[in-house]
Amino acid sequence: MQDEDPFATIGSHEQFLARAARGVEVVEGEGARRGHDELYMRLALDQAHNAWALGEVPVGAVIVKDGQVIATGFNQPIGHADPTAHAEIQAIRAAAERLGNYRLNDCTLYVTLEPCAMCAGAILHARITRVVFGATDPKTGACGSVVDLFAVPRLNHHARVVGGVLAGECAAVLSRFFAERRRTKPRHTEHPARSDGAA
Repeated sequence: MQDEDPFATIGSHEQFLARAARGVEVVEGEGARRGHDELYMRLALDQAHNAWALGEVPVGAVIVKDGQVIATGFNQPIGHADPTAHAEIQAIRAAAERLGNYRLNDCTLYVTLEPCAMCAGAILHARITRVVFGATDPKTGACGSVVDLFAVPRLNHHARVVGGVLAGECAAVLSRFFAERRRTKPRHTEHPARSDGAA
């Protein structure tokens, strides 16, 4: 039995090695990006814990440009008495101030929960290039769960969206927060704004 040349059908040994090397580079590139996404999502989770410590719904965000964290934010609508003080908005404001520009071109926003319509709008206006989120939001998610504002072709900017990065960990933080809140929140049988029983 003759030994078959394993390279006969794919060209020379050098061609095979060149193709294999290109394949490895692609795999390493995708793996490295996934690793970076997870690293930055862990930083966003740290921000979510900051929100929890203040009694806010634990959502955190981080904005990265050229491999550097340029801004962070976490939910603060209760503490700031501001319904727009979501984690993404806080991070976008901080990034714009740091860069001295309302356009956040070539930036990636990492957030632990799928952005709502308000935050998606701000992301589009800021021209953020890429959005990476953790847990989906079946009630208000604007990256595909309820609506997908990033896929509307008539809009003049479109960010690339990646969902599900550390989704289990991101969802678990929210679940634990709401479970704790249910345990410690007193049950009221009357309307919270009125104590005389009138609705």
